[in-house]
Amino acid sequence: MPSPMSESLPLPDPVGIGYETGDAASLLAQPDVLAVIGFGAGAALPADDPRALRVGLEPVGAAPFEVWRGSGPVRRGREGELRWSGDGEHLFFALEIDEAAAGGITAAAERAYRTVSAFVAASGTPHLLRLWNYLDAINLGDGDEERYRLFCHGRVRGLEALRGLPYPAATAIGRQDGVRVLQVYGLAARHAGTPVENPRQLSAWRYPRLYGPTPPTFARGMLDARGQLLISGTAAVVGHASQHHDDLAAQVAETLANLDSLLREAGAGASRLGAHSRLKAYLRRPADADAVRAALAAHAPALDGLLLLAGDICRRELLVEIDGVHRPA
Repeated sequence: MPSPMSESLPLPDPVGIGYETGDAASLLAQPDVLAVIGFGAGAALPADDPRALRVGLEPVGAAPFEVWRGSGPVRRGREGELRWSGDGEHLFFALEIDEAAAGGITAAAERAYRTVSAFVAASGTPHLLRLWNYLDAINLGDGDEERYRLFCHGRVRGLEALRGLPYPAATAIGRQDGVRVLQVYGLAARHAGTPVENPRQLSAWRYPRLYGPTPPTFARGMLDARGQLLISGTAAVVGHASQHHDDLAAQVAETLANLDSLLREAGAGASRLGAHSRLKAYLRRPADADAVRAALAAHAPALDGLLLLAGDICRRELLVEIDGVHRPA
């Protein structure tokens, strides 16, 4: 487990998260690599390195690796079912929980988050900045029995140990692979981040009962100690209501308006997406890929990187969700 470090040390560079092609083993051989994440069944990753993670979302088009780079030599290991790597400032962690063995999606989420909370709190990087959650069939079930709502309930129970601390940025997307294994991975740091809310949207933890008994617990974004903005999953939601049902172009435009608003609120370098931004777009319908790619190219022609993934959004009426990273200019 990473050891504590003195808070008097100078701030390092922010963790680098970008998209790279090449051989996963060669990438992992580089001393500053915290993680190499591959998407879809075709991602070729070594099984014995805790920094290598395959996510069961199929790419639509090009499928580079998502590579996380730290600011110094990286240590790595396993702690029970959790894998980790760290450079003293940044911590990558990941775990996969079999839902059936755990007793269902609620129990799997609670177990995952209790494990993450305990591990991060005991490390020298105790500040949760960013989490990704991927689960199969996120919209299956009606009313409060929908799997996303059940996941949210388990997540809140698992985060009880961190009560009183800021919620991290987060994404929750439905895989379409039929594999009932909850995948959770994320980023923690030695220095605390600053959560950012979007003035166009109600904070997720304040959602009304309409969206389930347990509201989602995440910040719309998180500024790390060096001003890099970690952008949560963002969709066509204004206030707390979904907008533009079944209208892809309007949903993409609303999502981009939300992203621009979040960047302005964060004061994160340039106030629009562009050369300092990398994004993932999750598509309920893979056939929408060309239209989404074109809309993003028109809105942010200098975008540094874009990865399109087939995945279900947490609300059935939503067709696209976007998350990413925006570096200070």
